[in-house]
Amino acid sequence: MSSWLGGLGSGLGQSLGQVGGSLASLTGQISNFTKDMLMEGTEEVEAELPNARRKEIEAIHAILRSENERLKKLCTDLEEKHEASELQIKQQSTIYRNQLQQKEVEISHLKARQIALQDQVLKLQSAAQSVNSGAGRVPAAPASSSSFGYGISRHAAAFHDDDMDFGDIISSQQEINRLSNEVSRLESEVGHWRHIAQTSKPQGSNSSDQSEICKLQSIIKELKQNRSQEIDDHQHEMSVLQNAHQQKLTEISRRHREELSDYEERIEELEKLLQQGGSGIAVTDHLKIHEMQKTIQDLQTEKVASTKKIGELEDKIKDINTKLSSAETDRDVLKKEQERLHIENRQITEECENLKQECSKLQPDAVRQGDAVTGREGILSQGESVQEEVLKLQRALSDAENEIMRLSILNQDNSLTEDNLKLKMHVEILEKEKSLLSQEKEELQASLLKLNNEYEVIKSTTGRDMDLDSTLHNLRLTLEAKEQELSQSLTEKETLLAELEELDRQNQEATQHVILMKDQLSKQQNEEDNIISKLKKDLNDEKKRVHQLEVDKRNMTKELDVQKEKLVQSELVLNDLHLAKQKLEDKVEDLADQLNKSQKSNLNMQKENFGLKEHIKQNEEELSRVRDELTQSLNRDSGSDFKVDLLKEREAEVRSLKQSLSEIEQLNDNLNKVAFDLKMENEKLALACEDVRRQLEESIAGSNQISLERNTIVEVLKMEKGQLEAELSRAEERRLEEANKYEQMIKELSKARDVSTSALQLEQQQLMKLSREKDFEIAELKKNLEQMDTDCKETKAFLSSSLEERKQLTQLLSEKEIFIEKLKERGSELQEELDKHTEALRKNEVLKQTIEEKDRSLGSMKEENNHLKEELERLRDQQSRAAPVAEPKPLDSVTELESEVLQLNVIKGNLEEEIKHHQKVIEDQNQSKLQLLQSLEEQKKEMDEFKCQHEQMTVTHTQLFLEKDEEIRNLHKTIEHIKTQLHEERQDVQTENSDLFQETKVRSLNIENGGEKHDLSKAETERLVKGIKERELEIKLLNEKNISLTKQIDQLSKDEVGKLTQIIQQKDVEIQALHARISSASYTQDVVYLQQQLQAYAMEREQVLAVLSEKTRENSQLKTEYHKMMDIVAAKEAALVKLQDENKKLAARSEGGGQDMFRETVQNLSRIIREKDIEIDALSQKCQTLLTVLQTSSTGNEVGGVNSNQFEELLQERDKLKQQVKKMEEWKQQVMTTVQNMQHESAQLQEELHQLQAQVLVDSDNNSKLQVDYTGLIQSYEQNETKLKSFGQELAQVQHSIGQLCNTKDLLLGKLDIISPQLSSGSSLSSQSAESLRTVKPDPSSEASTRELEELRKSLQEKDATIKTLQENNHRLSDSIAASSELERKEHEQTDSEIKQLKEKQDVLQKSLKEKDLLIKAKSDQLLSLNENFTNKVNENELLRQAVTNLKERMLILEMDICKLKEENEKIVETTREKEMEYQALQETNMKFSMMLREKEFECHSMKEKALAFEQLLKEKEQGKTGELNQLLNAVKSMQEKTVKFQQERDQVMLALKQKQMENTALQNEVQHLRDKELRLNQELERLRNHLLESEDSYTREALAAEDREAKLRKKVTVLEEKLVSSSNAMENASHQASLQVESLQEQLNVVSKQRDETALQLSVSREQVKQYALSLSNLQMVLEHFQQEEKAMYSAELEKHKQLVAEWKKKAEHLEGKLMSLQERFDEANAALDSASRLTEQLDLKEEQIEELKKQNELRQEMLDDVQKKLMNLVNSTEGKVDKVLMRNLFIGHFHTPKHQRHEVLRLMGSILGIKREEMEQLLHEDQGGVTRWMTGWLGGGSKSVPNTPLRPNQQSVLNSSFSELFVKFLETESHPSVPPPKLSVHDLKPLDSPGRRKAVTNVPESFKDGTESRSGRRTDVNPFLAPRSAAVPLMNPAGLGPGGPGHLLLKPISDVLPTFTPLPVSPDNSAGVVLKDLLKQ
Repeated sequence: MSSWLGGLGSGLGQSLGQVGGSLASLTGQISNFTKDMLMEGTEEVEAELPNARRKEIEAIHAILRSENERLKKLCTDLEEKHEASELQIKQQSTIYRNQLQQKEVEISHLKARQIALQDQVLKLQSAAQSVNSGAGRVPAAPASSSSFGYGISRHAAAFHDDDMDFGDIISSQQEINRLSNEVSRLESEVGHWRHIAQTSKPQGSNSSDQSEICKLQSIIKELKQNRSQEIDDHQHEMSVLQNAHQQKLTEISRRHREELSDYEERIEELEKLLQQGGSGIAVTDHLKIHEMQKTIQDLQTEKVASTKKIGELEDKIKDINTKLSSAETDRDVLKKEQERLHIENRQITEECENLKQECSKLQPDAVRQGDAVTGREGILSQGESVQEEVLKLQRALSDAENEIMRLSILNQDNSLTEDNLKLKMHVEILEKEKSLLSQEKEELQASLLKLNNEYEVIKSTTGRDMDLDSTLHNLRLTLEAKEQELSQSLTEKETLLAELEELDRQNQEATQHVILMKDQLSKQQNEEDNIISKLKKDLNDEKKRVHQLEVDKRNMTKELDVQKEKLVQSELVLNDLHLAKQKLEDKVEDLADQLNKSQKSNLNMQKENFGLKEHIKQNEEELSRVRDELTQSLNRDSGSDFKVDLLKEREAEVRSLKQSLSEIEQLNDNLNKVAFDLKMENEKLALACEDVRRQLEESIAGSNQISLERNTIVEVLKMEKGQLEAELSRAEERRLEEANKYEQMIKELSKARDVSTSALQLEQQQLMKLSREKDFEIAELKKNLEQMDTDCKETKAFLSSSLEERKQLTQLLSEKEIFIEKLKERGSELQEELDKHTEALRKNEVLKQTIEEKDRSLGSMKEENNHLKEELERLRDQQSRAAPVAEPKPLDSVTELESEVLQLNVIKGNLEEEIKHHQKVIEDQNQSKLQLLQSLEEQKKEMDEFKCQHEQMTVTHTQLFLEKDEEIRNLHKTIEHIKTQLHEERQDVQTENSDLFQETKVRSLNIENGGEKHDLSKAETERLVKGIKERELEIKLLNEKNISLTKQIDQLSKDEVGKLTQIIQQKDVEIQALHARISSASYTQDVVYLQQQLQAYAMEREQVLAVLSEKTRENSQLKTEYHKMMDIVAAKEAALVKLQDENKKLAARSEGGGQDMFRETVQNLSRIIREKDIEIDALSQKCQTLLTVLQTSSTGNEVGGVNSNQFEELLQERDKLKQQVKKMEEWKQQVMTTVQNMQHESAQLQEELHQLQAQVLVDSDNNSKLQVDYTGLIQSYEQNETKLKSFGQELAQVQHSIGQLCNTKDLLLGKLDIISPQLSSGSSLSSQSAESLRTVKPDPSSEASTRELEELRKSLQEKDATIKTLQENNHRLSDSIAASSELERKEHEQTDSEIKQLKEKQDVLQKSLKEKDLLIKAKSDQLLSLNENFTNKVNENELLRQAVTNLKERMLILEMDICKLKEENEKIVETTREKEMEYQALQETNMKFSMMLREKEFECHSMKEKALAFEQLLKEKEQGKTGELNQLLNAVKSMQEKTVKFQQERDQVMLALKQKQMENTALQNEVQHLRDKELRLNQELERLRNHLLESEDSYTREALAAEDREAKLRKKVTVLEEKLVSSSNAMENASHQASLQVESLQEQLNVVSKQRDETALQLSVSREQVKQYALSLSNLQMVLEHFQQEEKAMYSAELEKHKQLVAEWKKKAEHLEGKLMSLQERFDEANAALDSASRLTEQLDLKEEQIEELKKQNELRQEMLDDVQKKLMNLVNSTEGKVDKVLMRNLFIGHFHTPKHQRHEVLRLMGSILGIKREEMEQLLHEDQGGVTRWMTGWLGGGSKSVPNTPLRPNQQSVLNSSFSELFVKFLETESHPSVPPPKLSVHDLKPLDSPGRRKAVTNVPESFKDGTESRSGRRTDVNPFLAPRSAAVPLMNPAGLGPGGPGHLLLKPISDVLPTFTPLPVSPDNSAGVVLKDLLKQ
């Protein structure tokens, strides 16, 4: 801008300086003009040709660059995709390799197990041979079978599920390591026990029943699966019921909302009516209506609260549906409902009575309104009716709330049909009552219609009775509302009943649906089993065929492989040649393209050279012309300087042209070089092509030879294949079918997503290789199985004797069932306890809910109280302001409101009591909860203590075992010594007996097993047997966690210790007796007898030792199992904790998640405690059975001598021991099965967790990728937006500059036309500048504030002022110049003036032309830059679109990868299934082998038992008792054979069941797993699709927005171009006109030159004068130039100042804006604070006024109270012992009114009132008439004046003719309303009924009193206050209904201390006053 301004200033200076020039300067300027025109033409020609070419080249270059960038991006994307796919493939391959390695490891493990089993079988065979050869000793079975079974189960658990992720592989590796450690530990234990067995030489065999363990495991699995299925079904049912119930709840809530909306509409109508009616009412009435509107608003707030309550009730109903088992609480709730319904009936009856009273009130009101005197009474009645309507609406709302509460409680009774029937009965009763009430309402409506008629009559008489219509209309509306409410309540009841029935039906349908689903599932399972069996058979057949074919294939494949390798090599060579050929062809094509391009470029260059040559020729011609002209002008003029300039310029042009020519020549040379290089390369390529062709021909010849050889070999192979094809045809057909299916699948996938299938082919090849390897492994395993079958056949003979053990197994099963029943009982007891606890918790929750409801209701009641108090105070203010005439009407409203306050206080007290009660209950329940938690913690502590004790006991028991082993060795030694030396043996026996008895004493103290009497003759044998049995007990006590020990230690008392000491003394006596007997004479007989006994005991001892070894092994097994159980339980708990944490995280969104989680944790803890309790009970029962066995065995041994009874007892003992052993084994199997199930479940859960984690990781990776792409796109989009904004700003700047240029043009034109009037030009300039600034202003940036505009306007005005001053200076200068020019013009002739004007015009036109050219160039440059920017934008948009398409392609590729992974997973699942089937088959064979082993062991054991039996039989034969034994043995044999048969059948059935169950479970697990996977994948796909759609939508929106912006910008550019075109046209027109003017000027110049020749003489004269003038002009020019420079400096300084000022103002404006914002925020805050402060001050003022009023009222009432108390004290002192005068007068008159024959009844009644007995009265009546006179005189003697007279009604006068008793009853009924007889009050002390002192007293009157007051005060408005009933006056007693929490007023306290109480008659609440009086009459 500064340069432009400088140019302007210089142009102005030149124009001003060249005003007074000479003729020489004129000609010089003409030549300058022509030279400039020519120069511009040449420059334009030069600029146009190369610039256009350059632009095209630059555009092409930009496009190529953008394409290169796009291709680079595509390449990078593809490379990234390739790398990602390679990584995924590598990961998958590593996973599959790891899985293969694991399977191979498992196969090797199984092989090792098979070898171990074979070794065991061989050992057993050798042991059986040794048994047959030896004396009945049998080697112990290897203990590794248990470890083997455990290993199998663990393997099965480890490889249960199919798909394994990387985390699963790591966990499985850890499990394998742990299992290997466990195997090594078990082997070490086995070695230890083998060493012990070898040392002790046992005769028993380790018969570990593993087959039964497996069976029980499978049974437990089935039971668990069934339980889980049942749980799932139950949860499904619960979900169905919950959905149905939620639907019902939504319907109920919707209906309630509609009802509430109806209520709101009614309230709005009432408000409208109030507004209409209150238009002509006074100010007081307006205030009343305003108050009523406020009450309506309060009711609306109550309605909102009720809606909240309904929402809470819905939540409660949801909670209640989950608790269907709370039947007892429901019954209580029903009882409460009945009471509530009774209360509702009473309320409805009260409402009816109130309506009747209102009608009765309206009748006298109507009579009074007939008079036209009191016009305002109608208005008051209208206010009353509005109040009554408001009260009715309140009641209706409360009824609606009660009904909603009742309905919410009804929803709880889904399960109790009996209670529902009761409810239905109650509902019918209530409907009948409501129908009766509706009839009463219809009667009331009829009465209202009558009243309407009366009102219409009154309307005809009076004009002001329009208000009555409004009141009647309001009453009708209220009645209609009541009827609608009743109908709605009835419909709601009906709908609720229908909903209950529908819920029952839905329950039944759901149960039927569940049963049908179960049946369908069972059928599907059966069908699947059949299909599976068929498929298995087909698979086996196909496997056999495949095995046969594979043998033939192998031979063929070897030969084919050799030939294939040759073929492959030849194909590789051919491929390489083809590739080389293709590369060369590509190179040739590229070179040809390059040649074509170079030729084209050469042609273009040649064309350009021709064009340039022609251009040079034209330039030379123009130069010659110019030179001619210059010569002519030189002849005419003496302008030597001009020549030099022209020559210099021309030389510069020639130089530039030479430079351009040299550059073009260099380009031509370069192009020639490139062409030569390309030709050389072409020749090289041709040579290479020839070489390639030769190689191809050679390779074709070689391939022909190879193909001939191949054909010969193929013909030979075809002959051999012909035979194989016949065999392979069947298999190939099946494979072809499968291949077709797969091909169809592949085609569909390829159609859906066109992606390369190279990865799939590689994976298929890998899988094929894997399947082949697996097939080889299967064949090897089959061979191993065949070997095992042969081994089985060998071992069958040996294991046939083990069938005798089946008998024991059947007994074990029976005992096991008994044990299970006991466990079930225990479980049921625990469940009952749990149910009790859950019921208690539910009650707690119910109580909490009720307390919350009560709190809410209390809050609402308090709010209502506050509102009512405010209304009372307003009413009092109104009454104090109102006239005395209108006082009695608001009294009724005040009394009603006060009664309502009383009711609310009563309800509040009741609610507070209920809250206290509920709080107590909650505290009790919290205490119970704390106690339960403490008990749980104590149990945990006890468990920990038991564990510690258990560990200590294990240590002690190991020590005891070692000691026992040493003792057994010592015993062996002692037996040997006994044989040699009997005498020493006796002493040893004595010492050992004493030692043993000491040991037994200690153990009997520990185990509570003392108190048993032993025989003297069997001391040693008893010692051994006791030692062995105690050892067994110690082994079994290990599993009991020492619970029995702790109990026994607690139970031991001093008496038991005393008994034990007595037993020890007896034993000492027996030992002494033994010593005496040994020392006696019968020594030899005893020795023989003892030797026989020793032999028998040795045999028994060996048996017992064998049992002991078995027990020790079992103990070790149980120990290990216990440790495993503890580990598994810990792992399970950890897993449960993890799952619970995850559930908590997932269920954070769900409603009431915290309570559910708490319940789940409590249930889990209770479940764990139950399991622990069951274990403890089982162990304690086992301990008790063992104790009983020991006692029976000890008692059996007490009998002396060996006889048949003893033998039978021994057999029984043996059976019992076997049963106990079986029980132990069963329990062990149970524990094992539970452990294995827990392991399975934990493994499944872990695998599911890992899968979920993997899926989450994959999702997170995908999300991160998408987010990265999305952020990149967003960033690029933001950058584009910023660029667009910058372009827009640039456009704005360009527009601004164009406007400024236009303004400057106008300015210049105006200034150059100085000759014309100058004032107009100044005004136009200012207006144009203002307009330009205005056009600049309305940009979107200048919409900030109006202040800125004002400031800018001020600055504009200042600038306009400065411009005006400058214009004035210019005008002054121009005036001075004009004066000088005028002086010159006067001196010169007219020709000079014309020449000067022409010169000025030429200068102006030249300068304007130059400026326009500059402008056009600048604009064209700007347009070019804008076009380039737009092309960049378009390229960027295209790149964005390509990125979107790339993203879509990526998504498609990802989906394809997912599909591939699915297919691969399915294939792997199939392979793993096959492997698992093989493993199951192996396991079954192993199970069979173990069964065979057990049978062998059982046979060995039976053989041993038979040998022992035979030995005993021989002994008994000697004694002569063989018959019984034979019978027993025969029976035993027959039973054994039967049991063998049964056991075989049972084993077969169990094996079949196991197989089917395993298959079913596997299939179910697979199906569930696949369904879960499908669901997850579908969800992921849907989520990704949604995300894609959203991203695409956003991209499309952004693209559309960008396109819109582009369109707008293009429009702007077109507008600008049009403007430029118009300006250029204008410039062309101007230049054309200028050229025309130049021609005309040249013609004029010719004329002038002629004239000049004529005037040359005159010029010579005037030259001297001109020279003088020229000198003066030069001086003036110098002065002017100096002045112009100063002006320029001034202008620049002022401009800079203005710019600085503008910048400072802008900063100030921004600063002020910030301050303004902060001040506005503060101002808003201050306003809010002021508003709140004003409200608070208003409220405080109101409260202070209220407090002052209340203080005044309190002072008044205190004064009144003091007066009343004084008067009452006076009355009390005065009225003691006085009689009521009025009463006696009435009685007296009544006596005379009655007939004479009934007067004695009156006298009796008077006597009963006066307290005279019946007998005395009869005596008085029997006396003469004088008694009556005495009675009369006595009666008339005294009386009281305190009782007010009851005025007779008009209808009472007619009744005077009736009997005295009836009149008296009616009188007493009227007088029975007051609760206490009134005291005597004077006229002055009594206040009127409307005084404020009384008003407070009435507020506390209960409902029963209120009714009386209403009924009487309504009738007796005009009556004297003395004649008012007692209830209207001040009540002195505390009314019934008010408790200790009532108001603390002095007059409301009991009167017993202060005033005399008139004892009222005791009336029961059921009987009425009339009945009581009739009873009195009867007396």
